[in-house]
Amino acid sequence: MAAKSKGSGMISTGIAAQNRKGRFNYTIVETVEAGLVLKGPEVKSLRMGRATINEAYAGERNGEIWLINSYIPEYQGGVLSRFEPRAPRKLLLHKKQVDKLLGETARNGVTLVPLDIHFNSRGLAKLTLGVGEGRKKADKRQAIADRDWARDKARLIRNKGRDD
Repeated sequence: MAAKSKGSGMISTGIAAQNRKGRFNYTIVETVEAGLVLKGPEVKSLRMGRATINEAYAGERNGEIWLINSYIPEYQGGVLSRFEPRAPRKLLLHKKQVDKLLGETARNGVTLVPLDIHFNSRGLAKLTLGVGEGRKKADKRQAIADRDWARDKARLIRNKGRDD
């Protein structure tokens, strides 16, 4: 659960936005944690937990990796500086990581999927980026069946000692 600072309702550490369909639509092979280049009001809006990355994706521009189509709404706290809610945001990665990720995306069927935006223990906004291979419909059905069986199995184990 995300930790909130007292009284303000703002997230100090923990998940600010999550792409729940990311792990369902893609088989995540590897994850990488990347920093985000944000403006002050964007950080405040993230701390309110109002961002969405469901339709977002990561792509390459000029040898750098950018987060595209993420939605961070404008902060309504009386800040004068405005920003574009769906603006592309640069991801901060080491050069070796960028080269490796771009090499993997050159393969067929592999894409960079943003999984979540969170605040680390130092209070910095980070993006968990997954290297994902697209799932076919049958794979998705199998994932649903596995999840349902795990839930039913846990329920059976939990109720085993109980007499009805």
